[in-house]
Amino acid sequence: MTIRKAIDLLDRSSRSEVELRPPPYRRVPAYLIRRLQMISTAIMAETFEDEDMPLSQWAVLTIIDNHPQIDQSRLAGVVSIDKTNTGRLVDQLEANGLVERLPNGSDRRIWMLRCTPLGQKTRKRLLPRALSAQERMLSCLKPAHRELFIDLMSQVVIANEKYIRPGAGRRKPRSQLNTDRRGRMA
Repeated sequence: MTIRKAIDLLDRSSRSEVELRPPPYRRVPAYLIRRLQMISTAIMAETFEDEDMPLSQWAVLTIIDNHPQIDQSRLAGVVSIDKTNTGRLVDQLEANGLVERLPNGSDRRIWMLRCTPLGQKTRKRLLPRALSAQERMLSCLKPAHRELFIDLMSQVVIANEKYIRPGAGRRKPRSQLNTDRRGRMA
């Protein structure tokens, strides 16, 4: 190969690289994470569109099924939904016969949650569709890259758990709000 041909080849590959290089904001993690979250939500919503099962109910049902006897407060923390909305979702699932509340033996103020047989049957029926949707979302990656991607996402989430709270980014935590000496809003 002559020097001229090598230079032409490098020049062509550099042009292709520049043409394929995404705009700088497409390399910003927060931007990409938000877009991926939107994609994930849309794919999962599409998966359940013919069911009477909104995505938020599916998330709550999944956690209750995986953590039998979880209390409602802990459930809210695990699914990262505020306690009021978590209670509303549990009410809906209970009304549909998918979960039940049981009194806590040591604290009557706390209700323990578990899936009913119908809830377990519903989860078992819908789980393959949910897994298939997740597989479809990651199908652009090679299998080994999917595992690596999930491992890296887990590492980022675990390292930043302290920032997970319902409404994060929309409102300040109570401890940072302006309050007077009595703890009332100033």
